[in-house]
Amino acid sequence: MRYQISGKQIEIGQALQTHVQDSLSTIAEKYAGRPTDATVIFSKSGSEFVCETAVHLSTGLTASAKGHAHEIYASFEATADKLEKQLRRYKRRLKDHHRERTTPIDVFGAASYILASSEATNDDPEPDSLQPIIVAEMETRIPSLSVGEAVMQMEIAGAPLLVFRNEGQDRVNVVYRRDDGNVGWIDPRTD
Repeated sequence: MRYQISGKQIEIGQALQTHVQDSLSTIAEKYAGRPTDATVIFSKSGSEFVCETAVHLSTGLTASAKGHAHEIYASFEATADKLEKQLRRYKRRLKDHHRERTTPIDVFGAASYILASSEATNDDPEPDSLQPIIVAEMETRIPSLSVGEAVMQMEIAGAPLLVFRNEGQDRVNVVYRRDDGNVGWIDPRTD
């Protein structure tokens, strides 16, 4: 497994890097099987240290967690606990569904845009055009998953929604977290 351990405007010592690698290796061997790489970023927010971790699995799924604490090691431990819980749930769901994915998830590219916000006040004149201003354009990867895997990926990533290609119908679908706590699924019709 490849590790990328860094700090945002703070120095990360060799002892912390070794501790992070050992802990993530133990968690990955126990729950994930074949992780490909892990990214760990430490930063400081006021008096607290923040640790953000993302582990990419060979199946294409990504587990991510974030932890805060007043000590840098404690912030990593909080993150590692969350990550371990996510991977344990992922492994349990795979066993419950009796479906071990043996091949990597197919992904295809799509354009992703960031649009400028248009916060208008009463004093602002009416805009000339309703066409939004594109601030940035980038490439996004859309995985090809079953609906169950998409829900699992959304929960593991802690994302509010996930756009994916439904393996069963070969159409773009969306799963999202509803305000009532349930998961919604959008499956557009093609007729």
